[in-house]
Amino acid sequence: MPRRLATILAAGTFALLAVLGAASPAAAAVSTEQKLSVLSSWTQTSATSYNNWNSGRLNKAAWSEYAFDWSTDYCSSSPDNPLGFNFSLSCYRHDFGYRNYKAMGQFPANKSRLDSAFYADLKRVCATYNAVVRPACYSLAWTYYQAVSVFGSVAAVQQADIDRAARMKADAERRAALR
Repeated sequence: MPRRLATILAAGTFALLAVLGAASPAAAAVSTEQKLSVLSSWTQTSATSYNNWNSGRLNKAAWSEYAFDWSTDYCSSSPDNPLGFNFSLSCYRHDFGYRNYKAMGQFPANKSRLDSAFYADLKRVCATYNAVVRPACYSLAWTYYQAVSVFGSVAAVQQADIDRAARMKADAERRAALR
């Protein structure tokens, strides 16, 4: 009788694992369609998409079977925090989209959306700053977006662009202090 009970328990456990998708390595494998679906959902322009990507970033182990490329150089050779505006995670998500769509051979069809999501992320960052300096942040966000949209990299941001935004920020702060 103990052998029969062990067989029943083993069969039940196997059935449960099969339902959960963990009965075999083949059952746990992620299809190309599944990977592209998650990748697409994490690279849209919405805050929800950004938040879902960031949740995945903070819990990479849960997504390990998708074999995403999480590497980043943030904003390449452009400042990650120009004038104190924190663009790091926006650049990280942009790298995530570029690297993973390139690896899947789907980059050209998705580049425009990835760049638009980047710009939306940057504008959300800017919205968190004081209204006095926000225009300077939006100016930099537009510059960073144009660099990736036209040249494919924020490395194309020029020091003159940052200097222009710095003057804009300083002038706005000076005017606000006089009020």
